[in-house]
Amino acid sequence: MAVNAGVLGAVPRRIKQTRTGPDRVFRGVSTGAGLTTLVILVLIGGFLVARSLPAFQQAGTSFFTTLKWQPDGTTHHFGIVALLYWTVIIALIALVIAVPVSIACALFINEYAPRLVRNWLRGLVDLLAAIPSVIYGIWGLIFLEPLLVQVSKWMTANLGGVPIFATVNTNFAGSAFVVGVVVSLMVVPICTSVMREVFAQAPAGEKEAALALGSTKWGMIRTVVIPFGRGGIVGGSMLGLGRALGETIAVALVVSPIFTVSPQILQSGANSIAAHIALQFSEASPQLGIPGLMAAGLTLFGVTLVVNFLASMIVARSRSGSGVEL
Repeated sequence: MAVNAGVLGAVPRRIKQTRTGPDRVFRGVSTGAGLTTLVILVLIGGFLVARSLPAFQQAGTSFFTTLKWQPDGTTHHFGIVALLYWTVIIALIALVIAVPVSIACALFINEYAPRLVRNWLRGLVDLLAAIPSVIYGIWGLIFLEPLLVQVSKWMTANLGGVPIFATVNTNFAGSAFVVGVVVSLMVVPICTSVMREVFAQAPAGEKEAALALGSTKWGMIRTVVIPFGRGGIVGGSMLGLGRALGETIAVALVVSPIFTVSPQILQSGANSIAAHIALQFSEASPQLGIPGLMAAGLTLFGVTLVVNFLASMIVARSRSGSGVEL
């Protein structure tokens, strides 16, 4: 029987929220950390804008369309289009290689590796993510590049009909392909760690239900684990993309710098914004050289912010677990 609260004179009870001392301290520290991060981000952006103003005043909008980099010459003709182009190309090559490998590694560690070996593999992946980029660059330059040059020659001979695999010369060292492979090895541990953590949270009940209904191991992974971890795949990929866009030392050691835009990724010559700043900073003049490099850094800063913003939108639309259907 329904009871009329108004007749009985019942008044809704107001719940008062009280926080203990440790709760208030933790809330204050968390809020302060978040605000500090935001303030640092604004300060970095403001610093780059202030230091790059002379370059933008001199070059104007041609800064984003010019292929040359001669800020200290008589013409002051410099621009970032070639640097930005090769930065994106190298990052995309790294992602094309790293994302499938990372998904496979994460699934193997969680679903196929023996229990005794699983912890060792997790530690190995985390250790690979902690190796300094200069080590990857030296290893890629001395050991990996000669092998990749042979791969590039084979791809040119057998896949030369595709524009990106065609070449106009026989020099394959320091190409975007070589640099992209080196960067992909640095991206794989980061992507794998994120994806593995998300895959490991797939509900055991749904996995067991899929197996009980007659699904194979791969069928269970395809219908339960991967849809559940879709957000982790996107998040790990975007995190790896941010790492690939900003990689500096490894790219500077391996790449052969050029200032042209070309679809041919196998022949020698590429560049990136971060590597160009590292290579040119000590020799740049304070009049326009340094402001030009600051403007290039501001462009990379903006691209990274846009990538992170788009990644957060994509992850929000593909939350882990939303695609699990039995």
